[in-house]
Amino acid sequence: MTSLFILVTLVYWFAMYVYMPILTPYAESMGASLSMIGLILGSYGFTQMLIRIPLGIYSDRIGRRKVFVVLGVACSAISCIGLGIASTPWLALLFRGLAGVAAAAWVVFTVMYASFYPPEHSGKAMAVIMFYTSVGQLVASTLGGFAADAFGYKAPFIIGGAAGLAGTMLSVTIKEPVVRREPLNIDSLMKVGLNPQLLWVSTLALLVQAVTFATIYGFNQSYAASIGASDQQLTILMLISALAIALASRTSDLVAGRIGERQTLILSFLLMMLASGSVPYTSSMLALYLTQAVNGFGRGLIFPVLLSLSIKCVAPDKRSTAMGFFQALYGIGMTAGPVFAGWVSELFGMRTGYLSVALVGLFGCLAVIGWPRKWQIGDCGQTNSSQMNG
Repeated sequence: MTSLFILVTLVYWFAMYVYMPILTPYAESMGASLSMIGLILGSYGFTQMLIRIPLGIYSDRIGRRKVFVVLGVACSAISCIGLGIASTPWLALLFRGLAGVAAAAWVVFTVMYASFYPPEHSGKAMAVIMFYTSVGQLVASTLGGFAADAFGYKAPFIIGGAAGLAGTMLSVTIKEPVVRREPLNIDSLMKVGLNPQLLWVSTLALLVQAVTFATIYGFNQSYAASIGASDQQLTILMLISALAIALASRTSDLVAGRIGERQTLILSFLLMMLASGSVPYTSSMLALYLTQAVNGFGRGLIFPVLLSLSIKCVAPDKRSTAMGFFQALYGIGMTAGPVFAGWVSELFGMRTGYLSVALVGLFGCLAVIGWPRKWQIGDCGQTNSSQMNG
């Protein structure tokens, strides 16, 4: 059953990322300005931010995950098809926002996959699911970019829509694990959602997503086009980041075990900061490829750790709620990152925009260094566990 779930996960992310190599130039071809492109990119995180908390709460309340997995894959297909037929930036904004609705189901995907593992192996579960997520994005970026180069900008949307529809049919056949649950009440919800450690981890994830969606999944493609990149080179750019993220995700649990979770978080933020700040000083695609690889490796290394920390000390019947809070808060970064970078770039130039994003990575480093010592990262001691379990 885990193999089927992994396959559905691959298709789910494939449909949302197959057009990413050409999304910004595709929007530009409709006449979108840099600030409008920022809104289009940010709408993906905005809808996630709105939906993820109530989705997580409702999933825990009814004790069901599968129905939201099916709906998530279906929305990814509809979004991809809608973007393909969009003729104005406003329609692109609408259907990219729908992709965020699809991505909101990731709350349930991660929790449902973790339920296949013992609680003490949540870190391994998150590393595995993030690896296959990255593989789906990798295959999507590669195939989508080359399809666009060979057949035009509409081709990735056709491929992604077809894959999403097939994935929807596959998701219906998944068997859902039985989770023992206790009735949710306002007090337990508040204890889960307002737990200081969960809020801290979520804030770090917010900063990661702000950097990632302003650079790797944002303006790196526009910057590459500005220095003369071809459609094929845009594809390679996305391919490099996807490879780096996949490799780092697969080794994240091992690295965290070797050097510690705190050190892994600091290292990741440093890599993303340096890579983002270096982009506006590159004048060749080779140099830009290098910054993309470093940025992707940092992103891939940090995210499984944060995902694991967000649910490690949470009772199974409340994990969707905790994951909903976690993912809704990092959705703010997915929205604010590209919107802010687009606004700064339009007013002061792309160099200033990238340097402002690098400062976000620096702030992330400082936030981890300043992590309150009373909260031992990854510690599931009696006090913390009872807090998180509500």
